Amino acid sequence: MKLNIAVLPGDGIGPEIVNEALKVTKTVCEKFGHELSYKHALVGACAIDKTGNPYPDETHELCMQSDAVLFGAIGDPKYDNNPSAKVRPEQGLLGMRKKLGLYANIRPVSTFDSLIYKSPLRADIVKDTDLMCIRELTGGIYFGRPQGRSEDGTIAYDTCVYSREEIERIVHLAYKYAKQRNKKVTVVDKANVLCTSRLWREVAQEIEKQYPEITTEYMFVDNAAMQLIQWPNRFDVIVTENMFGDILTDEASVITGSLGMLPSASIGIHTSVFEPIHGSYPQAAGKNIANPVATILSAALMFEYAFNLMDEGKMIREAVDASIEAGIVTEDLAQNGKSYKTSEVGQWIADYIKNK
Repeated sequence: MKLNIAVLPGDGIGPEIVNEALKVTKTVCEKFGHELSYKHALVGACAIDKTGNPYPDETHELCMQSDAVLFGAIGDPKYDNNPSAKVRPEQGLLGMRKKLGLYANIRPVSTFDSLIYKSPLRADIVKDTDLMCIRELTGGIYFGRPQGRSEDGTIAYDTCVYSREEIERIVHLAYKYAKQRNKKVTVVDKANVLCTSRLWREVAQEIEKQYPEITTEYMFVDNAAMQLIQWPNRFDVIVTENMFGDILTDEASVITGSLGMLPSASIGIHTSVFEPIHGSYPQAAGKNIANPVATILSAALMFEYAFNLMDEGKMIREAVDASIEAGIVTEDLAQNGKSYKTSEVGQWIADYIKNK
């Protein structure tokens, strides 16, 4: 099979972690007899520095011509610390989501037995956690207009907007994945306060009737945030709007003990993007210490969701499990002071696949 992917390393640690994911991707393709074609492009702060645009037209064209996008991270302190900056790296990410029609972000959250000790929660709470968060990506307050500030700068405003169509497609997707898992969907909203959430609940209740084999529950976002920490095993598939999903998925990531372990897939109308959920971690850029596992696992999702190559994705996860069991981890997961470089972890995983 021919795999045609766009590679967008981005900022900070992005180039380092994407390099390791690409290394593993090449090894898997060689092992399973696939033909891999890929090209690099700019996005984020590095794109602003070179073109003035965080998501250049050339990058968009490459993404549109590709079957999948392997993405690193964006963000740079010089923009984060400048509230008056007119162009920001994050605008590149939002632009990419909008132009590619990336309407659903899928974030699986599962624990590794050998890493449970790293979680800030008790082992009996987090053990065997296996849930999936499905976050709507193209609507809500991040994209709503009008947005701005008053002339004197003393008032700021954002607008939260959702359409029935946007809600329908994401809720149907949640039920699709629930059918393949433990057949339970939790719809998270704030219907007691927000009009958009009441539309979410109304549409979800209509769709629920089409999936009688699936158990459905509705939960306010504040309660969901609490129960994710108290009882993460009660969840199977969580579906929610853009901002709630942004917050809840970052909260859920702590269950595993490290942001560096969680991959994601952004499913799109034109193509799909596969990326780690963590940020650009600029303090570690260029030091070869960042954890590449989330990006490598994102490559596993790419094989599965973009190309329907399930065995390839399974092989990557097996190799990651083996690396953790063997203690081949970066400093964020190290025990007894022993840690490995980003490139060493990636190479070990690639070698495991090659020799398996």
